[in-house]
Amino acid sequence: MARRPIALVTAAVLLLEAPGIVAINAVMARFLEVQTMSLDGMDPDAMVTGTWALGIASGVALAVCGLVALLAGLRDRRPGRFGRGLLIGCAVVHGILGAVAVGLLGWPAFAFLMSVLALLVLTLVAYGKDAPEETSTGTPATA
Repeated sequence: MARRPIALVTAAVLLLEAPGIVAINAVMARFLEVQTMSLDGMDPDAMVTGTWALGIASGVALAVCGLVALLAGLRDRRPGRFGRGLLIGCAVVHGILGAVAVGLLGWPAFAFLMSVLALLVLTLVAYGKDAPEETSTGTPATA
């Protein structure tokens, strides 16, 4: 079964997406820093700090989800309860961002986010509860 390559590709995509999201937020923080107007009286420095915080937190979350998928692929075992929860949360966020991105950024961004969502769902389904665990010889274990 192709579950190990799916998990490894998912991990690679998430680990590459993590610094990308930090970089996007860094650009947005720079734009906020350069402009001098406020949003409903909010301090521009607070908006810059919030943008950096969101970018770093999102990058760390994506990196942790990527590490969970990487461990699942390397061990060829399904993630634990906490790891599955992280991957499910990451999939939900990608689905919501995809719905928003289609209107704001266009179809290429939507296609990318839906591709990542598909990889996350495939990883979760491939290592589902009913998936047979393989023995060291590569044959499905019998109960």
